Amino acid sequence: MAKRSPYQQRVIRDYYKHQDAILIQRLGDLVTDLYLAEGKSRVRLWKRVTTTLEKLKVPKDQVQHVVQSDNPALVANLLKRLLDEK
Repeated sequence: MAKRSPYQQRVIRDYYKHQDAILIQRLGDLVTDLYLAEGKSRVRLWKRVTTTLEKLKVPKDQVQHVVQSDNPALVANLLKRLLDEK
């Protein structure tokens, strides 16, 4: 494996340092897409929402409730609460 340059090391370090903010931004984008999606794309988006919420360390029972409800408003409320915590 090749050595990483100092620039590459800094980019990687900054990514992990700001990973929560990146995931929250991604969740916001997913909420917008969920409101507009239908059919198979909506199912695929819910899987991405589940993955993102798990990476944000949201309790599994809460993630299951939000996903099973199939209601983007619940994800938006959860996103608002996550933003208030930060």
